[in-house]
Amino acid sequence: MKNDDYYLKLDKRSKEYKQWKLEALGKPSEGLGDTVEKIFKATGIDKLAKFILGEDCGCDSRKKALNELYPYLKPNCLTELEYDYLKEYFDKYPTAKGTLQADYVRKLYVIYNRVFNQKKTPSNCPACVRSVLQNLKTVYLTYEA
Repeated sequence: MKNDDYYLKLDKRSKEYKQWKLEALGKPSEGLGDTVEKIFKATGIDKLAKFILGEDCGCDSRKKALNELYPYLKPNCLTELEYDYLKEYFDKYPTAKGTLQADYVRKLYVIYNRVFNQKKTPSNCPACVRSVLQNLKTVYLTYEA
């Protein structure tokens, strides 16, 4: 009989392991609400809440609200034009050092907002721009691999 120990010893890249992991963990969390729900199920808090508050304890609405407030970044695919722009940009500026022209910053934020479903406004804050660049570079590099 195959138990958890059997699957944990498998190669993590194997199809059998990935299928087991998907079944064991369920679908990936879309946001904080899904993660809280998984923790509550694992610890038994969900049963305690239902026992005390009844079947309609409000967990589903709280989960939905938390998912909307704190979604996990799941990037959309880059368009061909966005990919070409980022390739040109990262070829020209391989590191995120120095100051950027406002045109570059605006365009990078447009790409970032579309890819990550965000509404960030372009900023002169070096740490903010660096964060946007790091996230875009991560997505860009997945296309390079």
